Order: sequence, then C-alpha cells, then structure tokens
Amino acid sequence: MLPAAGVDALRVITDRMGVDADEIIRLGRTRPDDAGEPFGVSQFALRTSRAANGVSRRHGEVARGMWKDLWPDRGLDDIPIGHVTNGVHVPTWLGDPMRELLDRHLGEGWLHRATDPDTWAPVDDIPDEALWAVRGRQRASFVDYVRTKSVNDRLGRDDPRGYAQAAAAAFDPDVLTIGFARRLATYKRLHLLVQDPDAALALLSNGRPVQLVMAGKAHPRDEEGKKLVQHLFTFKWAPEVAGRVVYLDDYDLSSAARMVRGCDVWLNLPRPPLEASGTSGMKSAVNGGLQLSVLDGWWAEGYDGTNGWALPGEEDADHGAQDHRDGTELHRLLGQEVTPEFYERDGGGVPRAWIARVKASLKTNGPAFSATRMVRDYAEQFYGAPVR
Repeated sequence: MLPAAGVDALRVITDRMGVDADEIIRLGRTRPDDAGEPFGVSQFALRTSRAANGVSRRHGEVARGMWKDLWPDRGLDDIPIGHVTNGVHVPTWLGDPMRELLDRHLGEGWLHRATDPDTWAPVDDIPDEALWAVRGRQRASFVDYVRTKSVNDRLGRDDPRGYAQAAAAAFDPDVLTIGFARRLATYKRLHLLVQDPDAALALLSNGRPVQLVMAGKAHPRDEEGKKLVQHLFTFKWAPEVAGRVVYLDDYDLSSAARMVRGCDVWLNLPRPPLEASGTSGMKSAVNGGLQLSVLDGWWAEGYDGTNGWALPGEEDADHGAQDHRDGTELHRLLGQEVTPEFYERDGGGVPRAWIARVKASLKTNGPAFSATRMVRDYAEQFYGAPVR
C-alpha cells in the first residue's frame, strides 16, 4: 500500500486526469485485490508498458520466472517478457592496433557489416604472427599504464614506498594478464580467487606467471561488497601479490578502455543467475581478449566451447558448496588450461592454440554482441520498424 500522504498526492493527480486512483494502485500489485500488498513500481511498469524485455536470453528467462504471478493464467513460456541481449559500440572500444589489423583483413566498411558473421570469416586468414603481435602491443601499452598508475594509487593510499613500487618493477608486457573490473558487488564472487590462498599464490609465482589487474568499487551501502575488497587487500603484503596484483583506483571510461584492450583474459564470476548481461567482456572480446566467466548473462549465449572458458551456470541454494566447487574449478582452469595454452609456443614464439581460440572468439562474439545488432533487435522485435 502507499503511505497516506502518497495516496493523497496520487488522488490529486488522478482526479485531474479523470482516472481512478484505486485502479492505478491495483496495477502496482502482483495480486491486485490484496489491499495489504504494497504498490510496486516494477509491477506497475510491467502492466502498463507495451512490451518488456530482459537484457540477455537468460535474464529474460529469469524475469519470466520472477513475474509469472502477474499473469496467473499463462504458462511460464507465455509470460510476455522477451529479451534483447546487450551489445557494445565496437569502434569506441577497439584499440588502434586491433582496429588497424581488422581494417586490413575484413575489408572496407566492415564496421557497417559487423553484425554479419560472414564479415568476420576472414579472421581465419589473419596470420597468427600478426594477431599475436597486435595482442602484444596492446598488452604492453596497458602494462606501461599499470606501472605508472599503480605507484600513484598506492602512494595515495599511504602504502610504503617499497610496496608502492613493486608492480612498477615486476609487471611484465610478456606475462599473461587477467582483468576484472566494474562494480565489486558481493554477487560477483571475486573472493573465489583467494578461496584457496596457496593455489592463488602458486598461480602468481610459478614458472608460468600470471599478473592480475582489478578495478572498480563497491556500492557505498553494499557492506558485504566492501568487506570483499578489504579481504582481498589482506593478501597484499605477500611478495608475489605486491608485484603481480594491482588494484586500480578511480575506475572510469578511460581506464576501462585500457583494460579491455590490454588484458588477455577477462574474468567474471557472478553467482548465477544474478548477472543480467554484462558488457565489459564483450569489449574485451573484440580486442582479442578471451573470457573466463560463469555461464550467466551474455556469456551463456557467447560461449561455444572453443572461444574461451566457462564455469557452470546452474543455481545452487547452498552458496558455500557452490563457491567451493567454482573456486576449485576456477583454479583448475587457470592452472591446467589457460596458463599452459598462453605459454606453450612454437619455434616462432607463437602460442598457436591460444591464437586459434582468439580467432574463434572474434568470429563468434564479434558479430553477436555489437550495439548495431542490439539496436536492430529492439527495432525489429519491440518497436516494429525494421532497420534499414
């Protein structure tokens, strides 16, 4: 129900409009005739909108399950909530070296044809050496940025000078670079990285090292999210962590662009099914980055077994057990698949299996997750006007 003052204000408006205030309130209830049920903006919006959609296929499925009681006479598949999966503006997020490479091989005007899988077919003809060199240039540029920014950020936190300078000395343009960014909400489960401290430290310090860059912030009211960040910082004094793990302050569009262009692997660990879509991984993918993500949000559509790596997307009410399984699988993938594939090179110094996976990612994710495709889907599926 609405507070008395809210009801009075509503009646003033509805009287002027010549509509029934009680009927407006009923539209905001899951059970319209339940006078004790509070008014819900979501229910009101779903009942008064011409169409409704989630922002990925799975989000649509989850939303239909959440709101099925609004249409008690319909089966779950008939709930009128569809989906349009998000997409990204490819030219904005492409690094210059990758853009130049794709311009040479995909043909003139390829960005205008980027939603067509045939446009990306010539990726197969890009020499592995050229694609590997571009990835190296974008990684090196990002590492230069991290070296400088990590010192400034750490000194700004009043960290000791030795610790502040550790990453500047140790970050390496030839080392496998993993990124995680955006909102550090509890459901993102970044703690899976350090669930097994011994495995985490071994990953950073073995003969095939990994360097990790994180950025973002917890919502001011997300106490668990803030505790998650604080927990991560308890490991920072370990020598392996000081030189190989960096947390970038003041995450913004500029630092986001550098991250998605430079990281070799984009990590996303949401608790399913809480990831509506996600877009950072899409930006990484068009730059030749590979995904290691839970099969939730957009990655449930993007992953095909050849174009990245995946953690299970099934729901589990036992969060502790789920986290244990997923944390164990995460470190197995990183230690036994991701890292070896990056470092296993041929006589020319090229990781052929890695590049094959990058090409598979470009060909599948490039056409599927652009903003052009997203706008076309909205226009054709929800607004009724085909895009010309």
